[in-house]
Amino acid sequence: MDSDVLRLDASAIDYVILASYFAVVLGIGVLARRQVSSSIDFFLSGRSLPAWVTGLAFVSANLGAIEIMGMSANGAQYGLPTMHYFWIGAVPAMLFLAVVMMPFYYGSKVRSVPEFMLRRFGPAAHLVNALSFALAQVLIAGVNLYLLGTIVNVLLGWPLWVSLIAAAAIVLVYTTLGGLSAAIYNEVLQFFVIVAALLPLTLAGLHKVGGWEGLKDKISASPGGAEQLSAWPGNELSGFNNDFLSVFGIIFGLGFVLSFGYWTTNFVEVQRAMASKSMSAARRTPVIGAFPKLFIPFIVVIPGMIAAVSVQEMVQYKANGGTGGDVTYNDALLLLMRDLLPNGLLGLAITGLLASFMAGMAANISAFNTVFSYDIWQTYVVKDRPDEYYLKVGRVITIVATIAAIFTAVIASGYSNLMDYLQQLFSFFNAPLFATFILGMFWKRMTATAGWVGLVVGTSSAIFIFILSETDVISLQGQGASFLAAGVAFVADIVISVLVTMVTKPKPESELRGLVYSLTPKADLSENRTGDEAVWYRSTPMLVGVAGVLVVALNIIFF
Repeated sequence: MDSDVLRLDASAIDYVILASYFAVVLGIGVLARRQVSSSIDFFLSGRSLPAWVTGLAFVSANLGAIEIMGMSANGAQYGLPTMHYFWIGAVPAMLFLAVVMMPFYYGSKVRSVPEFMLRRFGPAAHLVNALSFALAQVLIAGVNLYLLGTIVNVLLGWPLWVSLIAAAAIVLVYTTLGGLSAAIYNEVLQFFVIVAALLPLTLAGLHKVGGWEGLKDKISASPGGAEQLSAWPGNELSGFNNDFLSVFGIIFGLGFVLSFGYWTTNFVEVQRAMASKSMSAARRTPVIGAFPKLFIPFIVVIPGMIAAVSVQEMVQYKANGGTGGDVTYNDALLLLMRDLLPNGLLGLAITGLLASFMAGMAANISAFNTVFSYDIWQTYVVKDRPDEYYLKVGRVITIVATIAAIFTAVIASGYSNLMDYLQQLFSFFNAPLFATFILGMFWKRMTATAGWVGLVVGTSSAIFIFILSETDVISLQGQGASFLAAGVAFVADIVISVLVTMVTKPKPESELRGLVYSLTPKADLSENRTGDEAVWYRSTPMLVGVAGVLVVALNIIFF
């Protein structure tokens, strides 16, 4: 990317808006510090937050580089099939988390997802999960930090490495001060800032291309053609030429394995729900997040599609098959901002982008410091110390993780479409973990040995598929290789886990209460809604039903 091509002509008013936002963000960190007196306060907000706060934080934590730049890049490259990442690859899994998984997480009072693995499968599976999760979070934090540094670079003209350090410092200050509470309250603020930034950009973009009909005409005449105006079968996105294989790959690879693996076992998201004040609030958290998740693609994917047909550099880049030039698909949103937004709105948009990357990075870092402190340091390195010691460890490791993210940001800089990179990471880490979780939760016979062996084999098989793809042994365009790797990892994990279980000894049933569905009394999984929580509109099943109807309707409308 050539920073001269992307230089944003910000004025004094834009910098005032930006500075005001940073002042509020750091102020929230200072205020949140007053509420931190124990490690549970720092890592899980003392399990005291209302559902609407954790629900918005739940979706905002995912509104980082993945959502904003990655999905707008996908919109520019693939068009409407990108909607699958929301309506197939997110909302169904979020509803499943609310109905099935959250009662186990919250009811067992575990402090992290790896701690649940420890109780169900023992130390070996726990350690594999904790280490792989920690590595994944540092890598993904690097993606958010790279894009955060990029914005600072194009805004101020600073060298990228200086921009990375400056951007990292701001996230580090408020996360170290206030822990998860600071991250969550900032995520709620960031959600509204992001929407306020991207909605005007989308409307201005549609006006420029002649509304929705004008956009359709321009896309039909572009290199992507009319296929990019229909969500199905999504051949270009999946990399499969066969319509059936493409639909199957999207539904199974993205909609089941990658999606359920991410949303139901990824502690970055689950941590927000675990910070809720009650079982009912914890279950409603992902459902409340599902409603904005249904409509966010309209202000993220659509601008990418607009940029692909209205920004000259992007039109040329796409005409050349996504090669050459000074820009990549990742620049779609920035280029559209440069061309469309006047000063003032430009400052708001820049603030919204920075907010999104900070939300994503803070979510990765806050989840990392919890897992490292509880699941690695306290469990295997230094045991039985006072609570204040682990609180201090959490703050120190937050600094270490932020520094590490500066280096992993370099890896992210090598991809023209960051969604390719992120889907690879999810196929490595999330797909096999979901297989182990779902089998262990519903099959009481599954053994501890099967738990860790399945994880290792599943992850290894995903990496093997990645190597075959990189060496052109398997030729799949788009994100097809990631979908295939996720599917293979899931199946390999299940098969190996079953085989190993057949020749190893299971835990006694008395040790599996609250960890296996069939052995957990229904009373332990119920919400027990009383007082204000008993009102009809706070019923999890009712909210899940409404969200389910909406997601089906949207898939039909954009078929």
